[in-house]
Amino acid sequence: MKHTDYFKNFLENTVNLPQPKVDLLSARVESIYNCLKANPEAKALIKKKIPQGSWPQRTIIKPVNGNAFDGDFMIQMVEEPDWADNLKKYGDTIYNVLHNTSPYKDMPHGRKCRCVYVNYAENAMHVDIVPFVLHADGTQWIINRDDNTWERTDTDGFTSWMKKQDGIANKRLREVIRIMKFLRDHKNSWTGTRSILLTTLLGERVEEWHKIVDSGYYSDLPTALLHIVSDLDAYLQQYPLKPIITDPSGSGTSFDHRWTQETYSHFRNRINVHAAEIKNAYEETDFDESVKKWQALFGDGFKAPAGSQSSAAGKFSTVASTATASSLSTVKHSGRAG
Repeated sequence: MKHTDYFKNFLENTVNLPQPKVDLLSARVESIYNCLKANPEAKALIKKKIPQGSWPQRTIIKPVNGNAFDGDFMIQMVEEPDWADNLKKYGDTIYNVLHNTSPYKDMPHGRKCRCVYVNYAENAMHVDIVPFVLHADGTQWIINRDDNTWERTDTDGFTSWMKKQDGIANKRLREVIRIMKFLRDHKNSWTGTRSILLTTLLGERVEEWHKIVDSGYYSDLPTALLHIVSDLDAYLQQYPLKPIITDPSGSGTSFDHRWTQETYSHFRNRINVHAAEIKNAYEETDFDESVKKWQALFGDGFKAPAGSQSSAAGKFSTVASTATASSLSTVKHSGRAG
């Protein structure tokens, strides 16, 4: 059964990051940016900031088990030809300002391969600041500190791609991504696979032709979840060896460095298990048994909205249609959907 009212309540009250937290992230990013701009040396090199990752893509979720949530933003910097042999200086410029300025110098902070980070322990928040430059041809490049090399990226392009794919999926793709990220964290499943890979792989499974075969393919959240995850499972089962996943924005960047064959194999196996569990819960015709099966996946947060009652009419309204459920075994997959 679908239990669309349960899914709506689950998404709003268990999965989604509350708006006050999003507002707090925005305010803190602004404070960091203002701190950098107030420094005379950094100000001359900084041009603007751009939100990055799950924040602008609207796939950020409430952390589980007391973990911190991440917020990323990019800092466009003036390209310095004299730094060509030591690209670390871009990140070092940002780090040095924060390292010597209150309150950041007294907070956990540091440098990673592609960013400078600040941890806000009291609010379970982690902010990454990613420096980048625009080359003369207009392409966007971040710095790999460990290798002292440029890496091509296209943040706006990826976000635009996400918006397009979400539109094809009747605005359900972002919801599916958030739910799958919650499932990963709640079950401690497929550890080692970064969110960018999960987001890309789920997004690439969304294709217009599915709606030609079945107009209700992405009609509601549980149906979209069933189909997108099942299509991802079908795709992964074609590749025992780790496939090359490229940036769908068209930047030409590969995400291959973000996982290993071992972490890929684990991810592939876990998605196979979860796809079967989702299908089993969706197709269960007994109301209470279906709820139990969904709760086995998502926990006690998967429940009816406060004040609602399970009526006979409500139960019948949540039953998966035979046509939709059976489409999984009758529709042939092609192309990147597997």
